[in-house]
Amino acid sequence: MQIERGIDKEVKRVRVMILDKPGYMGRVATAIGKAGGSMGDIRLVGIGLEYNTRDITVFVNDEAHLQAVLEEVGKVEGAIISDIIDPVLELHRGGKIRVKASMEIEGISTIRKIYTPGVAKVCKVIHENPERAYDYTGIGNTVAIVTNGTAILGLGDIGAVAGMPVMEGKAALFDVLVGVNGVPVLIQSRDPEEIIRTVASIAPTFGAIKLEDIKAPECFEIEDRLSAMLDIPVMHDDQHGTSVVVLASLLNASKYVGMLVKNDIVGLVGLGAAGMGISKLLMGYGVRKLLGTDINQNAMDLFAKVGGKPVTLAEVMSLSDIVICTTGVPNLIKKEMVKKGQVILALTNPNPEISTEDARAGGAAFAADGRGVNNALAFPGLFRGALNARARKINNRMKIAAAKAISKFAAEGELVPSILDMEMHRAVAEAVERAAFESGVARTREEEFEQS
Repeated sequence: MQIERGIDKEVKRVRVMILDKPGYMGRVATAIGKAGGSMGDIRLVGIGLEYNTRDITVFVNDEAHLQAVLEEVGKVEGAIISDIIDPVLELHRGGKIRVKASMEIEGISTIRKIYTPGVAKVCKVIHENPERAYDYTGIGNTVAIVTNGTAILGLGDIGAVAGMPVMEGKAALFDVLVGVNGVPVLIQSRDPEEIIRTVASIAPTFGAIKLEDIKAPECFEIEDRLSAMLDIPVMHDDQHGTSVVVLASLLNASKYVGMLVKNDIVGLVGLGAAGMGISKLLMGYGVRKLLGTDINQNAMDLFAKVGGKPVTLAEVMSLSDIVICTTGVPNLIKKEMVKKGQVILALTNPNPEISTEDARAGGAAFAADGRGVNNALAFPGLFRGALNARARKINNRMKIAAAKAISKFAAEGELVPSILDMEMHRAVAEAVERAAFESGVARTREEEFEQS
């Protein structure tokens, strides 16, 4: 049974039929408290002749604690538990996204304009100049969110269909945060060639391609080849969305402890998609000394090829000024391994490689976990800015511009701002669009006129 996880507690809604007499609701509340549970909202959902039905929000530590609460409530005379409702599953019921017309269809005259025969006029315009599709269709505001489900969250290779809730969540954030149409595309294949062919074939539908939750090392080849083949941005979010937010975090962390990121030795623990994406962007930013370690020798070899120095975990911890962990292995690093004055970002969720408390106890000058370092701070504005510029690529200059914009919106003492900071997302989009033009990857109006 899945339970929604808050910062400290887990939450469930318990539906209880309670005898409609004074004191019985109080007995249920007492039973919940006796079992160590806490109550949130209480909502009346049904009125009967003898019993009223209420949904009671209950906060517990874990599944075993929930069962203890239910057993205690079950002992209350005049109370009948009728259902346990998972608020996460309920929120996802029916999906989280839909396709909706962008205008009102008020009568047959409107239909004749948007469909037949009027639409033929627009088709001819686009046929004469394909770039006009950006003006007269939704292509220029639509991003494909492509996955094969081989690296979904911390769940691993669970398949594309099981990954659909994640893709829908990304699409919902695209819409709410920056007004972009995100369209999930599920490819039930582990063959990079098939994925590349499929995405290349459907690419004309979209203004950009967002690769999501595709495992390493296949994700590197898929992104590189599609970027070379297509004239629209292709970005693997697990690499580059993560790297942008990590850079934003480091810009603030280094400010708090008096470091200069470019001059520091940065150590990476874990060289999968996230670790490699972080290393590439940090090199692009100007970091000169990058150490890295991974249990996979192929990952170490690839790290060496892009300019990093493969070392052991012990060497990363003893030599680095900044340590960034993306292994997926909780409690990998012990506080005795921490060097005094280090900055440590242990990004594995929900349980990091080392807790912030242990890192500080070990001598870290600054420590943070992955709860705030979330891709959703970066990808909406990155793609919004790229679409606004009609960019061909999303390059390092655009990612660095995004990271700097994100870092500026963090409150004093914090690494990053809230995901729901709408002003921050607008600022990221503007910075990325400007960087696209400055770096020559934007499609200018002059080019459109030349093709028309």
